[in-house]
Amino acid sequence: MVEYWCGIENTLDDTKFWIENKTYSNDEIAIRFKHRLVYVHCFANGNGRHARMMADIIIEAIFKNEVFSWNHSNMVKADEIRKKYIRAIREGDKGNIKPLIKFARE
Repeated sequence: MVEYWCGIENTLDDTKFWIENKTYSNDEIAIRFKHRLVYVHCFANGNGRHARMMADIIIEAIFKNEVFSWNHSNMVKADEIRKKYIRAIREGDKGNIKPLIKFARE
């Protein structure tokens, strides 16, 4: 449990820093937060859905922007859109967050 909390605490601290210092674009801050939250893996199931919802809350409530479209999918069904989403997540794992930002806005 402590391991999860440390991951969440670091993610929240980093995100607060990014917002205060305008380190990234608004979309990139929200998507980086979402990516890190999935990585922390707080729940046995539903981490992606929870993280996408949190990214939408950040982009709408903090930045006053439109929520992400997430490719007009909930990614539950194992189809081509979900595969594209997973590939974008894997790119984020390697440090390339741009495909995930693009996916979120398509």
